Amino acid sequence: MRRARGHPQGWLRLVHRLRPHRVLRMNSMPAGFASELIQARCTVLPKRLAEPGPDARQLAQILEAAAAAPDHGELVPWRFVIVPAHARAALADTFEGALVERDATATAQQRQQAREKAFRAPLLLLAIARLGGDDGNVPPTERFVSAGCAIQNMLLMATAQGFGSALTSGKALQSPLLRALFALKAHEQALCFLSIGTASARKPRRPRPAAQRYVSTLAVPVGPSCNPGNA
Repeated sequence: MRRARGHPQGWLRLVHRLRPHRVLRMNSMPAGFASELIQARCTVLPKRLAEPGPDARQLAQILEAAAAAPDHGELVPWRFVIVPAHARAALADTFEGALVERDATATAQQRQQAREKAFRAPLLLLAIARLGGDDGNVPPTERFVSAGCAIQNMLLMATAQGFGSALTSGKALQSPLLRALFALKAHEQALCFLSIGTASARKPRRPRPAAQRYVSTLAVPVGPSCNPGNA
């Protein structure tokens, strides 16, 4: 029991052992497991993510987790592109080229640093939002929210598997070179890279903001309606 409590994935194993055969209702998942998993997720810098990365089964679980995101109209307004080992050099060329596009005076060291970003973390994916090109009358804001939820689901699944993860962005995401490399369409936007691997080092978990900092209650007048239409 102690080991099960020590790791989010242990809670999940415990639930499956205790439940009746082939029965697992939504309310049978301990809230403590969900809270522990969510709070366990934290950013591990890509340079601190090493082998081993997710195996084929774990990768499938991570990718399938994205499909549980809220999706108005079932448009799937996002997609993910895996960057395999043999494609990292091409991504490095793109990062370097994007830097030179922005700054023709970039030093050799700066260019090398830009290239190195392509080779960090065993698993690297680009998250892409689809903002049009379909029949759905769903605004971009909802599509961005859906993409963010899909990304968070993937990060939580990776955390449950025991991996570290990080999101990275930067000006290179807007580069024509990167758009060409990933064959982005006119209505698509690169959002961020997801890096996943085994954490070689971790920083202490940062304090989370208290709910009072970001939650308020709608205040309305109490008493007779002030609606002019009722006058």
